[in-house]
Amino acid sequence: MRAAILREYGEPLAVRDVPAPEPGPGEAVVRVEACGVCRSDWHAWMGHGEWADDRVPRGQVLGHEPAGEVVAVGRSVDRFAPGDRVVVPFSLGDGTCPYCRRGHGNVCADGRALGFEPDAPGAFAERVAVPNADYNLVERPSWLDATAAAALGCRYMTAYHALAERADLSAGDRLAVHGCGGVGLSAVQLGDALGARVVAVDVDDDALALASDLGADALVNPADLGDTADADTDRGGDGAAAAVPERVRDLTNGGADVSVDALGIAETCRNSVRSVRPRGTHVQVGLTTEAERGEVSLPTDWMTRWEVSFVGSRGMPPTSYDDLFALLDATDVDPGALVSDEIGLSAVSARLAALGEYDVRGVEVVTGLSE
Repeated sequence: MRAAILREYGEPLAVRDVPAPEPGPGEAVVRVEACGVCRSDWHAWMGHGEWADDRVPRGQVLGHEPAGEVVAVGRSVDRFAPGDRVVVPFSLGDGTCPYCRRGHGNVCADGRALGFEPDAPGAFAERVAVPNADYNLVERPSWLDATAAAALGCRYMTAYHALAERADLSAGDRLAVHGCGGVGLSAVQLGDALGARVVAVDVDDDALALASDLGADALVNPADLGDTADADTDRGGDGAAAAVPERVRDLTNGGADVSVDALGIAETCRNSVRSVRPRGTHVQVGLTTEAERGEVSLPTDWMTRWEVSFVGSRGMPPTSYDDLFALLDATDVDPGALVSDEIGLSAVSARLAALGEYDVRGVEVVTGLSE
């Protein structure tokens, strides 16, 4: 089968033939119909994560947002059979640990990350093996095609978990989304579906226009703001750096109930924290780059004064998919609306490079797995 393999960090992936996986006793093999290209793939391709002992090794098959069809199952798999249409979460739990049993399989102590670890080869390939399939595989509704499901596979479900489960976003809340890439646009669309009033923040007017199409009520481009001479230093402002938080607080009548950093650079993280109202919640979704190396300074005294919560959010447990599907079905929200392009496997390297230049709009999906 064809697969895209990380040879050297920052260099083109090797697209070549490799042996197709065979299912172990508890595994299923899925024929990949579509797989999204995500900024997390870019982090892996660049060799980031060394500071958190999370660097993806050379030789890894990348790709972690697959949707497809089961083609083979191991003898211990009971819930799935060949022909089933499925989505594969990237955060794979063992199904037995205390976290998995409590519905938090995305932080399983013995879990694996699809496409990021040697024992979990990824889905930039014609087929992918899924461990602990009865726990990790998710049946795909008849109304959800593979391309839309791939768009949902990481960024969308990550945004849902961040908003609905980590921040408990409710109808009428004010939501700020900092960074309108794939996960940010997913947060905009889902925030709107959950009944929030959404402020989208990005330096790219095209990304902001797409956010508006997806439900954002107000748009903020930091390049349009300049300095803020009357920044409220009591609320964490410091001149030009406070321009975005000040604008968000103006648009939300005192601050967002929930604010999301969907990018992961120090500036967007701090802007998001400072955008919330007293007792508001900042959710960190974006992973940091080489510049931050996993560390961002924060206005902790100010956060303490206003009882601001800072929570992390990673992926989504497979047990939450039914709730996400129910929301999409009830609101007619289409994750496929985020898909900006369908590409072949040989084009992945160029699109990873484009992610590093912030030159991607929406979600790009590999649908030509043999190309």
